[in-house]
Amino acid sequence: MNFADQIRLLSNFHAARVLVLGDVMLDRFVYGTAERISPEGPIPIVSIEKTTDMPGGAANVARNVAALGAQCTLIGVVGHDSTADVLQRQLASYPSINAKLVSDPSRPTSQKTRYVADGQQVMRADQECRESLSAPVASRVLHEFAASLDAIDIVVLSDYAKGVLSDAVTSEAIGLARKSRKIVVVDPKSKNFKKYAGATILTPNRLELQGASGADCITDDQVADCASHMLNGTCEFMVVTRGKDGMSVIEAHKPALHMPTVAIQVFDVSGAGDTAIAALALGIAAGGSVADAAAIANRAAGVVVGKRGTATVTTGEIVASIPSFEKGADPKKIYSLENVLNVTREWRNQGLKIAFTNGCFDLLHPGHISLLDQAKRCADKLVVGLNADLSIRRLKGPNRPVQSEVARATVLAALKSVDAVAIFSQDTPLLLIEALSPDVLVKGADYTLDNVVGAEHVIKHGGRVVLAELLPGHSTTETVKRVVGS
Repeated sequence: MNFADQIRLLSNFHAARVLVLGDVMLDRFVYGTAERISPEGPIPIVSIEKTTDMPGGAANVARNVAALGAQCTLIGVVGHDSTADVLQRQLASYPSINAKLVSDPSRPTSQKTRYVADGQQVMRADQECRESLSAPVASRVLHEFAASLDAIDIVVLSDYAKGVLSDAVTSEAIGLARKSRKIVVVDPKSKNFKKYAGATILTPNRLELQGASGADCITDDQVADCASHMLNGTCEFMVVTRGKDGMSVIEAHKPALHMPTVAIQVFDVSGAGDTAIAALALGIAAGGSVADAAAIANRAAGVVVGKRGTATVTTGEIVASIPSFEKGADPKKIYSLENVLNVTREWRNQGLKIAFTNGCFDLLHPGHISLLDQAKRCADKLVVGLNADLSIRRLKGPNRPVQSEVARATVLAALKSVDAVAIFSQDTPLLLIEALSPDVLVKGADYTLDNVVGAEHVIKHGGRVVLAELLPGHSTTETVKRVVGS
């Protein structure tokens, strides 16, 4: 799949609707330093500096779906406890996630607490119940699942062996989904893969496949042989994640496809499987083949392991990781934060001045072109900060953006005035501006100096703020309203 094909596939992610059913949990990271050993035992004493919470398990799959620009319905079970309250608040911050969490007072909300000292994880403490759901709770879960099927494109079952996806619930959910003609993608934890009979795709990691097959799964041939054997009577495809060895796609009676890893550096593998299955499901829902979707998933996993904690990726970050067009073509202009910092550093070493502007640029119109042209005239190079799909949904509502971040970034990158596009997921570009410290910060004249985000930082570091003249009669919001009303 070439660059253009990957762009087309990623551009369709934001229209996809995913249903995730499985074991939701809260991932808590406790960060600190360890400078001495406890006199009470051979363990480090961690001086706690900060604690970070984020959705984990099936909830992290949903979080990844949202970060990739799509809509997600999440079904799981929580207890009656403070952990459930924290998880609910976390999920509520994602407008693209419709969380339908069934409450069960008889069990705790699953929580994994990781203690990290000086960048190294020293301990993990789990709070959980592994017992299967009671019949009444299982019935409520399946009711929510069945009621959600008509409005979605693809189903993901995220099994963390915490009791939600019992044999009975799994079988019933797969049956309901297939009856509704939905593709079912499963992240398995059970060693008995027959539990997932009827699923379309299973996504075990290498160790899970090895445990289920009872044979070594190290080499390409071993993985292909084990997966081919396990396909019979279980699923149509197997997509095996293999860590540093990448990913393998196996379909019955066809040659296996082995993809090398694209990870440049590995900081943390927490949640990498969640990222992979979210990207795989979206690639299929967006119209890609299993092989094409797996290529995107492999690249997404390669990006996420370069982040710390239970992280997510955006489609923009995936695009930034893809090699440029064919040899001889112009280099692409879509960058991750790290890469845009590298390229602006090179520009500064050449004595070039850098201008920055930002926006959603949902439907590019003459007003945008005028703003970008004025911004480029202020310096030698122009970097455009582009709101990610998720941040636009938070700012403008669930029906925006009209175009995905990949489509918007691709159009911007095609403009002669634009030298680099950097997609940011926060509501404002402040972190991006502080990292870049541009020589000129440009916004439209409908702003004042006092309400331009990042103005204080730019001026403090010797830069200036320019309020560009606006071209009257052009507004994306008004254009969308006219289209909807027509």
